[in-house]
Amino acid sequence: MALRGDERFVALNRRARRDYFIESTLEAGMMLTGTEVKMLRAGLGSIAEAYAADRAGELYLVNAHIPEYPAARFNHAPRRQRKLLLHRREINRLLGAIKREGITVVPLSIYFNERGRAKIELGLAKGKRKSDKREAEKQRDWQRSRARIMRERNN
Repeated sequence: MALRGDERFVALNRRARRDYFIESTLEAGMMLTGTEVKMLRAGLGSIAEAYAADRAGELYLVNAHIPEYPAARFNHAPRRQRKLLLHRREINRLLGAIKREGITVVPLSIYFNERGRAKIELGLAKGKRKSDKREAEKQRDWQRSRARIMRERNN
């Protein structure tokens, strides 16, 4: 579990920033069962292949994996769709962007806020082409090389 400030990250989607241009982010709540919360508190869960989809005017988290809780008799389905809790204005903005501009809503991280509530950080994303990924990799390599050269020059 990664830590940043008061937030404890349970799941990170590292591939999202590699595969997409993240234009903006927002925080949403999730409707979870008790066994799902227990597994998230244990640091288990994956959002690597997950995305947010429209179902009858609501946003749902699709394809996120939260394993079953071993000590429970009545468990949840590990890959069930989970409703995202957003204000109506935010939902309308996201749905409009998805329909108009060819934008995807991808989860970036799941964490617990300071009140202990499970939250998900969503990103409005446009897909990168292969050439964009290569260009980003070149930039990253150049920044790393430049930092190394500057360190050597200062010593």
